[in-house]
This record gives sequence, structure tokens and C-alpha cells, in this order.
Amino acid sequence: MGSDLVPIPERQLGRAGFPSLSAISGREGESAAWRFIEFFTANIRNPNTRAAYARAVNRFIAWCEKHRTTRLQDVTPVAVAAYIENHPGAAPSVKQHLAAIRMLFDWLVVGQVVPLNPAASVRGPKYVVRRGKTPVLKADQARALLDSIKTDSVVGLRDRAIIAVMVYTFGRVSAMVHMRVEDYYQNGKRWWVRLHEKGGKRHEVPAHHNAEAYLDAYLDAAGIWEEKKSPLFRSVDKRREATANPMTRTDVLRMVKRLSLDAGLPSSTCCHTFRATGITAYLESGGTIENAQAIAAHESPRTTKLYDRTGDEITLDEVERIGI
Repeated sequence: MGSDLVPIPERQLGRAGFPSLSAISGREGESAAWRFIEFFTANIRNPNTRAAYARAVNRFIAWCEKHRTTRLQDVTPVAVAAYIENHPGAAPSVKQHLAAIRMLFDWLVVGQVVPLNPAASVRGPKYVVRRGKTPVLKADQARALLDSIKTDSVVGLRDRAIIAVMVYTFGRVSAMVHMRVEDYYQNGKRWWVRLHEKGGKRHEVPAHHNAEAYLDAYLDAAGIWEEKKSPLFRSVDKRREATANPMTRTDVLRMVKRLSLDAGLPSSTCCHTFRATGITAYLESGGTIENAQAIAAHESPRTTKLYDRTGDEITLDEVERIGI
């Protein structure tokens, strides 16, 4: 690609919020350049996916540059296969890179920039996961953590409410930080929680009685019941006073790490732990995978099954039968 490449306008990439890409083929003209930009700015809405795909495409372009591929139209299935075959990353990373390249060229084909998708026929490495790696807490550990949080301040009440919502709704931390006061609402005699999940999906879950009690206590102390459009879970300033700004995922992770350390829980405990912990506790109490899938808003029950640790104890019991 070398001298035949022109950089994508930096200001466009900066506004889009992802790392700048190294270059695209200048020989395809300005329309190709804009089609390239549109792939990231208009086609991919999730900022995390956008950043990950931008890194993947950056790396692929650099590899093509090194191997003197001068035009987008010159990228062949053999070239893509060689890149994937020699990729030093782990299988999940390689599969993600292939997905980014494949989606990009699909977009370019639709935009009539290239005639065919060279990544369409390329197969990635096999990677089968039957058990997730997310650390899970026992039900009594999760209960002990909630009970250990000091609730003599708005911050403590907020932290307890956040963890409770993640546990009892199987919600992602990204959904928690985007909640507004109006996303905790009454429907009939029960209170519900509205989560804005990945892909713009709106997911509504009845509030567990514990989560309801903790949210009520927090909202009473914060005095924000009527501020319906404002952030539900707010950051604090240096004086430990609540601001009008929402917490970030990093804020929540730091809070989780601090409280977990104080409660003597494993250092691996993270925000996603509570999603897996809630699902496992639900299944241990006789819940079904199908209903757990619905509560967690998973597309497939196979994804939900990755969070299920109910078989761990059974496996250990069976191993202990080995009488040597």
C-alpha cells in the first residue's frame, strides 16, 4: 500500500471516538475514503466494538503495507488467510480480527468500492468455550459483600444499590451506568428496572424485593426521585458529595475492587462477577436456563450456560470418588 495510501481525515476519526486508522487506498478515490469512514462512524454504533474493529483493521492494513499490497482490490482470500494464519494473538482475538475484516469488505462491496469480499471464504481458528472464565461468588459471599457495605452515607447506599441491581437483574455494568432515575419505575404493584443493553436493546426486568429496598433507600437519601431524566447512579467529587454526572464503568470497577478487598473476597472479583453470580444462584435455586436467558437478555442459551457454575461442585464430588 505504501505511497498509494492516503490517511483518513483525522478530525473525522477524532469525532467518531476511535483510534485513527493508518490509511486506505488512494487509487480508489475519495468515495472509497468516505465509505471507509462510514463503516466505523455509521455502521458500528457500539463504541467498544468500534474501537476493537478499528484496531483490527489498523493491524491488517499495516500487514498489507508490509507485504506491498497496493490496492483494496488487490487484497485476495490468500492474503487474508495468510494474515489470519500468522496472527500471533489468541484464538478469540484472531476470530475478532477476521470478523472486522470480513465486515469491512462486506461494507465496501455494498458501496461498490471492491467487487468481492476476499475474507468471505477465509475460516478462522476453532474456538469452543463450554465454561466461562468470569469469576463467580457463592451466594453467601455475595450476601456478605452486600451486608458489609456501610450505608451511613449516600455513597454507601449507592454502591449497595448498584451491586444489588447487577446481581438481581443479571445486568451488565454498561447498562447500570446508563440508567436514569426514570428507568426504575412502578408497573402495577411492582417496581421494575429498565436496562439499555448492547445494540440499543431496551430490557425490562421486575425488581427483586432486595434490589427494590436498596434502590428506594438510595433514592430517598439522594433526594432525586423527581429528577427523572437525570443519571440514577452518580459520581462523587473530592468531598465525597454526589455530582450531576453519571458514574463510568471504571468508577464502578474501582468501587467493586475496593469493597471486595474490604470484604475479603478474591482479587479477581469484577463487575461481570455479579452477572455470573446472579445467574448461578438463580439456577441453583431451581431456575431454568431458558428463564435465565430471558432475564439476562442473551441471544442464545449457550451464552447463558457459560455463566452457569452449578456443575462445579458435582464435578468435584465425582473426582473425590477416585479412591487412590
